[in-house]
Amino acid sequence: MGSLSTLPTEMKALRYNKPKEFEIVKVPLPTLRDDDVLVKVKACGVCGTDLVRPPHLGHIHEGEFIAQFPLIPGHETIGVVAAMGPKVTGFQIGDRVAADNSELCGHCFYCRRGEGLLCENWRGHGINLPGGFAEYCAYPQAKVFPIRNLTDVDATLIEPASCAAHGLDKIRPRLGSSVLMFGAGPTGLMLAQLLRHNGCTQLTLAAPPGPKLELAQKLDVATAYVELPRDASAQATVLNRIRAENPYGFDIVVEATGSTRILEGAIDFCRRGGTLVVYGVYPNAARVSWPPAKIFGDELRIIGSFSEVYMFPQTIDYLESGLIKTQGIVNKTFRLEQYGEALASIRDKTAIKAAIVFDD
Repeated sequence: MGSLSTLPTEMKALRYNKPKEFEIVKVPLPTLRDDDVLVKVKACGVCGTDLVRPPHLGHIHEGEFIAQFPLIPGHETIGVVAAMGPKVTGFQIGDRVAADNSELCGHCFYCRRGEGLLCENWRGHGINLPGGFAEYCAYPQAKVFPIRNLTDVDATLIEPASCAAHGLDKIRPRLGSSVLMFGAGPTGLMLAQLLRHNGCTQLTLAAPPGPKLELAQKLDVATAYVELPRDASAQATVLNRIRAENPYGFDIVVEATGSTRILEGAIDFCRRGGTLVVYGVYPNAARVSWPPAKIFGDELRIIGSFSEVYMFPQTIDYLESGLIKTQGIVNKTFRLEQYGEALASIRDKTAIKAAIVFDD
């Protein structure tokens, strides 16, 4: 058991005192519960959902959903074990670990049905519990997992890759499936690779020209690539060409851009009996209009996938094996004091993925 007595009593952290207003502060080290692991943070990913959470979660930066202030954000934490509660087993001081940010109640309607992702009392580090944009963060030992081969920066992709792994579980592709994916963001790049490793023989990736599409080609995540113009009329021409070249459509269509316009039209690319995956991040007020007769007559399956629970072990195995390529996805790193610059890099799309890194 590690002792807190050898550690500093205070730590540096980024704290939101209220929505949109953050500062670097000194705060006490986290108090450990009996089964908690104290992680000395080495890197923590800056997720686009730190600005825009999934549809029913709102904007953390804006103070929506269940964000509770004051708040230390950050939900993609990588570090080393610094101390442990008295009931922790299986870890040693200095172990490199990744932390799953979610804590489930275990007793609500959904938890008792084995549907922990829908937990009515769900709590998340970086959302309504202290997160990883601090020198230390405490997590239940059940949500801390050893890592070996990945760099600290690449390991920040474990949480978003786990979300992709959950998406794969929801989709359950049949052997030989064809896929059309709109968007080339970090989780989309990893979901595309998972689909290709799990039965999908043809995957067409359609995304705007730029660094994300270029990285997708470099990582070889698809079998075909389509530049999707940002101009609506030019985009329509490209989409018509995809339809003409694939008259029967695709078994699986994944909308990962967050564009409601693309989502609304994505259903037209589904093969009869196919699956439409709502995978992007959309504004709360967004609405789409689909013809129910098509859904009924073509027996389409429409599914949502937004997060994960209990997917870290298999995801770490995938990433550490090299089957899922991560090099270059995190293309911007910042110090804690540069958090505002990190947010700006996501807004202006110069970052494919950003991370906050800490000195030893």
